Amino acid sequence: MIVYSILTPLEHLLRHILNGLHSFGFTWAWSICVLTILVRMLLVPLTVKQIHSMQSMQAHAPQMKEIQRKYKGDRQKLNEELMKFYKENNINPASSCLPLLAQFPIFIGLYYTLREFSRNPPPGDLSWLHFVPSIADHVTTHWSGYILLAVYVASQLASTYFMSGSMQQSQRVLMYILPFAFIFVIARFPTGLVLYWMTTNLWTVGQGLITRRLIPKVAPPASEQKRSSRTPPKEVAAPAPAVAPEPEPEPKASGQPRRVKRKKKARR
Repeated sequence: MIVYSILTPLEHLLRHILNGLHSFGFTWAWSICVLTILVRMLLVPLTVKQIHSMQSMQAHAPQMKEIQRKYKGDRQKLNEELMKFYKENNINPASSCLPLLAQFPIFIGLYYTLREFSRNPPPGDLSWLHFVPSIADHVTTHWSGYILLAVYVASQLASTYFMSGSMQQSQRVLMYILPFAFIFVIARFPTGLVLYWMTTNLWTVGQGLITRRLIPKVAPPASEQKRSSRTPPKEVAAPAPAVAPEPEPEPKASGQPRRVKRKKKARR
């Protein structure tokens, strides 16, 4: 009941927004697409912050790996050192999840809105592109839902490719597997909810293509710059000691006196 009381105002807000978009001449399906674009436009500042944070983490990845290698035996110390390193370099690892967390209430509110659509269909056309009969029905109700699921998986994989640059290899592989695992959960959702998430993924793909051109990559820190207090200094080879030149051996003194040869006088 507490969750429902929190989400009910959000459901009413989304219903009013969809009603307003529908009054401008959009069908209910296209109203959901326009709602998705409006939400993503409002989340652009968070998305830019997310991209900068991911690039910064990618630039500092060698130093972070060195800290993980140094404190791999002490989990608590490792977390403390990583937190200090994030603070020193202005890195917020949680910023990569901010756009997703901000969309989660919209996702839940839209789910309740579409569920109400299935119980009490509003006046107007609930189809989309003449091949989805109703966005309020479950995805697997019609064969067109399977096409939407395929587009959802493809768009999710593409959006993961653009937004997982700073992840480790194991995390990236997990993100590529999750869309296939979520198919069995998403198949129980209304078709309009899949349409919302598919539009979100397509927006992310286009946004990734644009930001790769407009936002410059963060350069890795130079070796001359100030190192972190937790980054071990590089070992500098000690200069080889100077070797004094060996003195030249002195000529040995002989016991016999030196003979001086006299020149003979020329005969007349």
